[in-house]
Amino acid sequence: MAVGNRGAKQPTLAQLRAFAAVAEHLHFRDAAAAIGMSQPALSGAVSALEEALGVQLLERTTRKVLLSPAGERIAVRAQVVLDAVGGLLEEAEAVRAPFTGVLRLGVIPTVAPYLLPTVLGLFHRRYPRVDLQVHEEQTGSLLEGLAAGRLDLLLLAVPLGVPGVSELPLFDEDFVLLAPRDHPLAGRRDIPLDELRDLQLLLLDEGHCLRDQALDICREAGRTTGADVTTTAAGLSTLVQLVAGGLGVTLLPRTALRLETARNEYLSTGCFAEPAPSRRIALAMRTGTARQEEFAAIAAALREAVRPLPVWPTD
Repeated sequence: MAVGNRGAKQPTLAQLRAFAAVAEHLHFRDAAAAIGMSQPALSGAVSALEEALGVQLLERTTRKVLLSPAGERIAVRAQVVLDAVGGLLEEAEAVRAPFTGVLRLGVIPTVAPYLLPTVLGLFHRRYPRVDLQVHEEQTGSLLEGLAAGRLDLLLLAVPLGVPGVSELPLFDEDFVLLAPRDHPLAGRRDIPLDELRDLQLLLLDEGHCLRDQALDICREAGRTTGADVTTTAAGLSTLVQLVAGGLGVTLLPRTALRLETARNEYLSTGCFAEPAPSRRIALAMRTGTARQEEFAAIAAALREAVRPLPVWPTD
C-alpha cells in the first residue's frame, strides 16, 4: 500500500481496477471474471480501497451489490484515473515500438465486408506484429468506443464533425442506383440526380450513416418529405434482395456492388450523370493520441492499397 507524504494511505491501481469492475458489473463474481482476479482478492481490494479513502463505496446485501452515493462519485473518478494510466502506457508503447501490440479497429457495417479484405491483407504484409482486433458497429457506437478508449481507430464515412476526433481521409466513392432489371432507369449511365425525387426508395434502418447520406442526396435532388420511405432493412444484403424482389430501388456504394449483386439476374445498376453523388471514407482517431504518427502512416498505406478498387484515393 502506497503512503502519501502526510502518512495517509493511498489507493493502488489494482484497488481502483477492482472497484471499477464492481461498479460496472454490480456483481463480484462477474467483476472478478472480467479482470481475471479471484473473487476473494477482488473483495479484499475493494475493502482496502474503502479503508484508504475512508468512505463506504458499496452497499452489500446477500442478493446484490449497489453503489453508495459516494461510490457513484468515486467510480467516475476511478475510471478517469485508469483511462489516464492506460493512455500513459499506450504512449510509452507507441514510442518504444510502433506498429506492434494491440490495435482495436472499429468499422461500420456498410464498409466492413467490402474493405476489410484489403485492410487485413495490408496488415498481414506490412504490419505483421500488430494484433489487429476488428469490431463492426454503427457510427454512434464506434464514436462512443473511441471516446471511452475501447477502440483505437475507426474506419467509417465522414465528415463526422465531432470534437476531439481527427479524420484521416482515405478515398471517395460514387453511389450507383440499384434497380430491378426491368426498371426504366436500369442500365443507364447518365441518370439525372432529380430522378430520385419520386422513386420508390429503399433505405437502411435508423442509425446507419449510409441512410443519412442517401437522404441527404435525395434532398439535394429535390425530393420532398411527402415521398416517404416505407420499407427499410438492417443490412445492405437484405436491401439488395428487396430491390431484386421488385419493392423499389436503392443507392449502393460502388465498393459494395460486386459482392452484393454478383450472379443476381434480377438486378441492374444505373450510374448518375457527373458529378455523381459520393461518400468519403476515412480513418478517425482521438485528437492528440500518442499513436497519431503511426495511424497517419497506416492511412497513407491504405490509400495505396485501395487503388485497385473502384474508388478515388484522396491526396
